[in-house]
Amino acid sequence: MNKKIRVAFVYKSSNPYMSKKAWATTYYHFFMDALKRNPELDVSYFPAETNFDTSILKNNFDVILLWENHPWGTPDELIGIKNLNIPVICRINDAHDAKIKGKIAYHEKYKIDYYFGYLPSSFFYKYYPKNFKYKVIIYGVEPSLYENLTPFSQRIKNKILCSGAAASTKFHTQLFERIVRFRGETSMYKHYKLRTMCIKLPYVDYTTTLSHKYVNDDYPKLLAQYRASIASHSLYPVIKYWENTASNCLTFMEVTEKNRADILGFKDNETAIFINEKNYKQKFQEYLEDPNNPKWEQIANAGREYTMANLTNDKAVESLVELMKELIK
Repeated sequence: MNKKIRVAFVYKSSNPYMSKKAWATTYYHFFMDALKRNPELDVSYFPAETNFDTSILKNNFDVILLWENHPWGTPDELIGIKNLNIPVICRINDAHDAKIKGKIAYHEKYKIDYYFGYLPSSFFYKYYPKNFKYKVIIYGVEPSLYENLTPFSQRIKNKILCSGAAASTKFHTQLFERIVRFRGETSMYKHYKLRTMCIKLPYVDYTTTLSHKYVNDDYPKLLAQYRASIASHSLYPVIKYWENTASNCLTFMEVTEKNRADILGFKDNETAIFINEKNYKQKFQEYLEDPNNPKWEQIANAGREYTMANLTNDKAVESLVELMKELIK
Protein backbone atom coordinates (compact mmCIF):
# COMPACT_ATOMS: atom_id res chain seq x y z
CA MET A 1 0.00 0.00 0.00
CA ASN A 2 1.36 3.42 -0.95
CA LYS A 3 2.16 5.80 1.85
CA LYS A 4 -0.45 8.52 2.38
CA ILE A 5 0.41 12.15 1.75
CA ARG A 6 0.57 13.95 5.10
CA VAL A 7 -1.17 17.31 4.75
CA ALA A 8 -1.13 20.15 7.29
CA PHE A 9 -4.08 22.46 6.64
CA VAL A 10 -3.56 25.87 8.26
CA TYR A 11 -6.40 28.36 8.59
CA LYS A 12 -7.52 31.22 10.80
CA SER A 13 -9.49 29.99 13.80
CA SER A 14 -12.03 32.83 13.54
CA ASN A 15 -12.64 32.21 9.83
CA PRO A 16 -16.45 31.91 9.69
CA TYR A 17 -16.37 29.76 6.57
CA MET A 18 -14.57 27.04 8.46
CA SER A 19 -17.66 26.38 10.54
CA LYS A 20 -21.09 25.22 9.45
CA LYS A 21 -22.56 28.44 10.83
CA ALA A 22 -21.64 30.57 7.80
CA TRP A 23 -24.31 31.30 5.20
CA ALA A 24 -22.34 29.17 2.74
CA THR A 25 -20.79 25.83 3.68
CA THR A 26 -19.02 25.34 0.36
CA TYR A 27 -15.50 25.77 1.73
CA TYR A 28 -16.24 23.86 4.91
CA HIS A 29 -17.25 20.70 3.09
CA PHE A 30 -14.28 20.84 0.74
CA PHE A 31 -11.64 21.28 3.43
CA MET A 32 -13.25 19.51 6.38
CA ASP A 33 -15.01 16.61 4.66
CA ALA A 34 -13.79 15.95 1.12
CA LEU A 35 -10.08 16.10 1.99
CA LYS A 36 -10.57 13.50 4.71
CA ARG A 37 -12.54 11.21 2.41
CA ASN A 38 -9.66 10.83 -0.01
CA PRO A 39 -7.81 7.56 0.70
CA GLU A 40 -4.47 9.00 -0.40
CA LEU A 41 -4.44 11.81 2.17
CA ASP A 42 -3.78 12.00 5.89
CA VAL A 43 -4.99 15.49 6.83
CA SER A 44 -4.32 17.34 10.09
CA TYR A 45 -5.97 20.66 10.92
CA PHE A 46 -4.18 23.63 12.48
CA PRO A 47 -6.47 26.56 13.34
CA ALA A 48 -4.65 29.63 14.65
CA GLU A 49 -5.56 33.29 14.91
CA THR A 50 -2.68 35.71 14.28
CA ASN A 51 0.44 33.54 14.52
CA PHE A 52 1.24 29.91 13.80
CA ASP A 53 4.59 28.33 14.61
CA THR A 54 5.30 26.09 11.65
CA SER A 55 8.30 24.41 13.30
CA ILE A 56 5.95 21.75 14.68
CA LEU A 57 5.36 20.59 11.11
CA LYS A 58 9.00 19.78 10.34
CA ASN A 59 9.58 16.11 9.45
CA ASN A 60 5.91 15.36 10.13
CA PHE A 61 4.21 16.57 6.96
CA ASP A 62 4.67 16.39 3.21
CA VAL A 63 2.52 19.38 2.19
CA ILE A 64 1.24 22.57 3.82
CA LEU A 65 -2.19 23.67 2.60
CA LEU A 66 -3.38 27.24 3.23
CA TRP A 67 -6.92 28.59 3.25
CA GLU A 68 -5.91 31.65 1.20
CA ASN A 69 -3.07 34.10 0.64
CA HIS A 70 -4.42 36.76 2.98
CA PRO A 71 -4.74 37.12 6.79
CA TRP A 72 -8.53 37.25 6.57
CA GLY A 73 -8.64 33.47 6.39
CA THR A 74 -5.07 32.46 7.27
CA PRO A 75 -2.92 33.50 10.26
CA ASP A 76 -0.92 36.61 9.36
CA GLU A 77 2.38 35.19 10.58
CA LEU A 78 3.53 31.68 9.71
CA ILE A 79 6.53 31.67 11.99
CA GLY A 80 9.51 29.75 10.62
CA ILE A 81 7.87 28.92 7.28
CA LYS A 82 11.01 29.89 5.35
CA ASN A 83 13.05 27.40 7.34
CA LEU A 84 10.93 24.47 6.20
CA ASN A 85 11.49 22.39 3.10
CA ILE A 86 7.80 21.57 2.72
CA PRO A 87 5.86 22.69 -0.38
CA VAL A 88 3.06 25.17 0.29
CA ILE A 89 -0.18 25.05 -1.70
CA CYS A 90 -2.64 27.90 -1.33
CA ARG A 91 -6.25 28.37 -2.39
CA ILE A 92 -7.05 31.71 -3.99
CA ASN A 93 -10.38 33.45 -3.73
CA ASP A 94 -10.96 36.68 -5.65
CA ALA A 95 -8.07 37.59 -7.94
CA HIS A 96 -9.08 41.11 -8.91
CA ASP A 97 -8.33 42.41 -5.40
CA ALA A 98 -4.82 40.94 -5.26
CA LYS A 99 -3.10 44.33 -5.34
CA ILE A 100 -5.81 46.20 -3.43
CA LYS A 101 -5.58 43.82 -0.46
CA GLY A 102 -1.84 43.25 -0.68
CA LYS A 103 -2.16 39.55 -1.44
CA ILE A 104 0.86 39.38 -3.72
CA ALA A 105 3.20 40.17 -0.82
CA TYR A 106 2.05 36.97 0.88
CA HIS A 107 3.60 34.91 -1.89
CA GLU A 108 7.01 35.38 -0.28
CA LYS A 109 5.73 35.78 3.25
CA TYR A 110 3.95 32.40 3.16
CA LYS A 111 6.57 30.86 0.83
CA ILE A 112 3.83 29.69 -1.54
CA ASP A 113 4.79 27.20 -4.24
CA TYR A 114 1.46 26.74 -5.97
CA TYR A 115 -2.03 28.24 -6.06
CA PHE A 116 -5.34 26.63 -6.96
CA GLY A 117 -8.91 27.77 -7.48
CA TYR A 118 -11.82 27.67 -9.90
CA LEU A 119 -10.93 30.91 -11.70
CA PRO A 120 -9.75 30.54 -15.31
CA SER A 121 -5.97 30.81 -15.61
CA SER A 122 -6.34 33.87 -17.83
CA PHE A 123 -8.14 35.75 -15.07
CA PHE A 124 -5.64 34.66 -12.40
CA TYR A 125 -2.68 35.87 -14.45
CA LYS A 126 -4.38 39.15 -15.20
CA TYR A 127 -3.69 40.11 -11.57
CA TYR A 128 -0.83 37.84 -10.49
CA PRO A 129 2.74 37.64 -11.83
CA LYS A 130 3.29 35.18 -14.65
CA ASN A 131 5.90 33.26 -12.66
CA PHE A 132 3.35 32.27 -10.00
CA LYS A 133 2.16 28.70 -10.51
CA TYR A 134 -1.59 28.11 -10.67
CA LYS A 135 -3.90 25.15 -11.29
CA VAL A 136 -7.62 25.29 -12.03
CA ILE A 137 -9.47 23.03 -9.59
CA ILE A 138 -13.28 23.11 -9.62
CA TYR A 139 -14.57 22.53 -6.09
CA GLY A 140 -17.82 23.35 -4.33
CA VAL A 141 -20.41 20.61 -4.87
CA GLU A 142 -20.76 18.31 -1.85
CA PRO A 143 -22.56 15.28 -3.33
CA SER A 144 -24.64 14.34 -0.28
CA LEU A 145 -26.40 17.74 -0.32
CA TYR A 146 -27.78 17.08 -3.80
CA GLU A 147 -29.57 13.83 -3.07
CA ASN A 148 -33.33 13.29 -2.73
CA LEU A 149 -34.26 16.64 -4.26
CA THR A 150 -37.71 17.47 -5.62
CA PRO A 151 -38.26 15.73 -8.99
CA PHE A 152 -38.05 17.97 -12.04
CA SER A 153 -41.70 17.41 -12.99
CA GLN A 154 -42.93 18.67 -9.61
CA ARG A 155 -41.07 21.98 -9.67
CA ILE A 156 -42.17 25.52 -10.55
CA LYS A 157 -42.17 25.72 -14.34
CA ASN A 158 -43.45 29.19 -15.28
CA LYS A 159 -40.70 31.13 -13.49
CA ILE A 160 -36.91 31.08 -13.67
CA LEU A 161 -34.90 31.37 -10.47
CA CYS A 162 -32.02 33.81 -10.11
CA SER A 163 -30.26 34.05 -6.75
CA GLY A 164 -27.18 35.71 -5.30
CA ALA A 165 -25.58 39.12 -5.53
CA ALA A 166 -26.48 41.61 -8.23
CA ALA A 167 -25.82 45.25 -8.99
CA SER A 168 -28.37 47.84 -7.95
CA THR A 169 -31.19 48.46 -10.41
CA LYS A 170 -31.59 52.05 -9.17
CA PHE A 171 -30.64 54.60 -11.82
CA HIS A 172 -28.37 56.80 -9.68
CA THR A 173 -26.48 53.83 -8.25
CA GLN A 174 -26.01 52.31 -11.68
CA LEU A 175 -24.78 55.64 -13.02
CA PHE A 176 -22.17 55.79 -10.26
CA GLU A 177 -21.12 52.20 -10.93
CA ARG A 178 -20.73 52.73 -14.64
CA ILE A 179 -18.98 56.11 -14.57
CA VAL A 180 -16.90 56.06 -11.39
CA ARG A 181 -16.19 52.42 -10.60
CA PHE A 182 -16.52 50.66 -13.92
CA ARG A 183 -12.83 51.10 -14.71
CA GLY A 184 -11.90 48.63 -12.01
CA GLU A 185 -13.27 45.18 -11.31
CA THR A 186 -14.58 46.06 -7.87
CA SER A 187 -17.71 47.22 -9.67
CA MET A 188 -20.77 45.10 -8.89
CA TYR A 189 -22.17 46.00 -12.29
CA LYS A 190 -19.06 44.72 -14.03
CA HIS A 191 -19.28 41.39 -12.21
CA TYR A 192 -23.04 40.97 -12.45
CA LYS A 193 -24.07 42.87 -15.57
CA LEU A 194 -26.10 40.11 -17.22
CA ARG A 195 -27.46 38.84 -13.91
CA THR A 196 -28.69 42.36 -13.14
CA MET A 197 -30.34 42.53 -16.56
CA CYS A 198 -32.08 39.21 -15.90
CA ILE A 199 -33.61 40.13 -12.54
CA LYS A 200 -35.57 42.97 -14.14
CA LEU A 201 -37.65 40.48 -16.12
CA PRO A 202 -41.16 39.71 -14.77
CA TYR A 203 -40.79 35.95 -15.13
CA VAL A 204 -37.53 35.79 -13.16
CA ASP A 205 -37.87 35.12 -9.43
CA TYR A 206 -34.93 36.85 -7.78
CA THR A 207 -33.66 36.44 -4.25
CA THR A 208 -30.50 37.94 -2.78
CA THR A 209 -27.98 35.78 -1.00
CA LEU A 210 -29.42 36.11 2.51
CA SER A 211 -33.05 37.04 1.92
CA HIS A 212 -34.28 33.46 2.13
CA LYS A 213 -34.14 30.61 4.62
CA TYR A 214 -32.15 28.29 2.38
CA VAL A 215 -28.68 29.03 3.71
CA ASN A 216 -25.91 26.74 4.94
CA ASP A 217 -26.56 23.22 3.67
CA ASP A 218 -30.10 24.02 2.51
CA TYR A 219 -29.29 26.03 -0.61
CA PRO A 220 -29.91 23.07 -2.96
CA LYS A 221 -33.47 22.92 -1.61
CA LEU A 222 -34.09 26.43 -2.93
CA LEU A 223 -32.76 25.49 -6.35
CA ALA A 224 -34.84 22.32 -6.35
CA GLN A 225 -38.06 24.32 -6.20
CA TYR A 226 -37.55 25.44 -9.81
CA ARG A 227 -37.12 23.62 -13.08
CA ALA A 228 -34.97 26.41 -14.48
CA SER A 229 -32.34 28.69 -12.96
CA ILE A 230 -29.78 31.28 -14.02
CA ALA A 231 -26.02 31.03 -13.47
CA SER A 232 -24.39 34.26 -14.53
CA HIS A 233 -21.13 36.02 -13.82
CA SER A 234 -19.71 38.34 -16.44
CA LEU A 235 -16.00 37.98 -15.59
CA TYR A 236 -15.52 34.29 -14.73
CA PRO A 237 -17.57 31.20 -13.80
CA VAL A 238 -18.55 30.89 -10.14
CA ILE A 239 -19.70 28.01 -7.93
CA LYS A 240 -23.32 28.81 -8.75
CA TYR A 241 -22.76 27.33 -12.22
CA TRP A 242 -22.17 23.79 -10.98
CA GLU A 243 -24.43 24.13 -7.93
CA ASN A 244 -27.37 24.84 -10.23
CA THR A 245 -26.68 21.92 -12.53
CA ALA A 246 -26.07 19.60 -9.57
CA SER A 247 -29.56 20.52 -8.35
CA ASN A 248 -31.01 19.12 -11.59
CA CYS A 249 -32.03 22.56 -12.81
CA LEU A 250 -32.20 23.46 -16.46
CA THR A 251 -29.39 25.98 -16.13
CA PHE A 252 -29.24 29.13 -18.24
CA MET A 253 -25.51 29.68 -18.08
CA GLU A 254 -23.61 32.80 -19.10
CA VAL A 255 -20.77 31.55 -21.28
CA THR A 256 -18.71 34.07 -23.24
CA GLU A 257 -15.20 34.56 -24.58
CA LYS A 258 -14.64 37.02 -21.76
CA ASN A 259 -15.73 34.94 -18.76
CA ARG A 260 -14.20 31.68 -20.07
CA ALA A 261 -16.94 29.55 -18.54
CA ASP A 262 -16.20 27.09 -21.32
CA ILE A 263 -13.44 25.64 -19.12
CA LEU A 264 -16.15 23.88 -17.09
CA GLY A 265 -16.91 21.53 -19.96
CA PHE A 266 -20.67 22.05 -20.27
CA LYS A 267 -22.16 21.83 -23.77
CA ASP A 268 -24.81 24.16 -25.11
CA ASN A 269 -28.23 22.51 -25.50
CA GLU A 270 -26.83 19.27 -24.09
CA THR A 271 -25.90 19.91 -20.45
CA ALA A 272 -26.93 23.58 -20.14
CA ILE A 273 -28.38 26.47 -22.14
CA PHE A 274 -25.73 29.07 -22.93
CA ILE A 275 -26.79 32.71 -22.70
CA ASN A 276 -25.21 36.10 -23.26
CA GLU A 277 -26.31 39.73 -23.32
CA LYS A 278 -27.72 39.39 -26.83
CA ASN A 279 -29.71 36.17 -26.63
CA TYR A 280 -30.80 35.72 -23.00
CA LYS A 281 -34.40 36.87 -23.48
CA GLN A 282 -34.85 34.68 -26.53
CA LYS A 283 -33.49 31.64 -24.68
CA PHE A 284 -35.78 32.26 -21.70
CA GLN A 285 -38.82 32.61 -23.96
CA GLU A 286 -38.06 29.36 -25.78
CA TYR A 287 -38.32 27.56 -22.46
CA LEU A 288 -41.29 29.48 -21.02
CA GLU A 289 -43.39 29.03 -24.16
CA ASP A 290 -43.06 25.25 -23.91
CA PRO A 291 -41.96 24.33 -20.37
CA ASN A 292 -43.28 20.76 -20.61
CA ASN A 293 -41.16 19.89 -23.61
CA PRO A 294 -39.22 16.78 -22.51
CA LYS A 295 -35.97 18.15 -23.92
CA TRP A 296 -35.65 20.55 -20.97
CA GLU A 297 -35.64 17.73 -18.44
CA GLN A 298 -33.22 15.78 -20.62
CA ILE A 299 -30.79 18.71 -20.60
CA ALA A 300 -31.24 19.19 -16.84
CA ASN A 301 -30.58 15.48 -16.23
CA ALA A 302 -27.51 15.52 -18.46
CA GLY A 303 -26.20 18.62 -16.69
CA ARG A 304 -26.58 16.96 -13.33
CA GLU A 305 -24.90 13.77 -14.52
CA TYR A 306 -21.97 15.71 -15.95
CA THR A 307 -21.58 17.73 -12.75
CA MET A 308 -21.71 14.75 -10.42
CA ALA A 309 -19.19 12.90 -12.56
CA ASN A 310 -16.71 15.74 -13.02
CA LEU A 311 -17.27 18.76 -10.75
CA THR A 312 -17.75 17.49 -7.20
CA ASN A 313 -15.54 18.08 -4.18
CA ASP A 314 -14.20 14.53 -4.47
CA LYS A 315 -13.05 15.10 -8.05
CA ALA A 316 -11.50 18.39 -6.96
CA VAL A 317 -9.53 16.67 -4.21
CA GLU A 318 -8.30 14.08 -6.71
CA SER A 319 -6.96 16.94 -8.83
CA LEU A 320 -5.36 18.49 -5.74
CA VAL A 321 -3.74 15.16 -4.88
CA GLU A 322 -2.19 15.06 -8.37
CA LEU A 323 -0.68 18.48 -7.72
CA MET A 324 0.67 17.38 -4.34
CA LYS A 325 2.33 14.36 -5.90
CA GLU A 326 4.05 16.58 -8.45
CA LEU A 327 5.45 18.81 -5.72
CA ILE A 328 6.76 16.08 -3.42
CA LYS A 329 8.14 13.59 -5.94
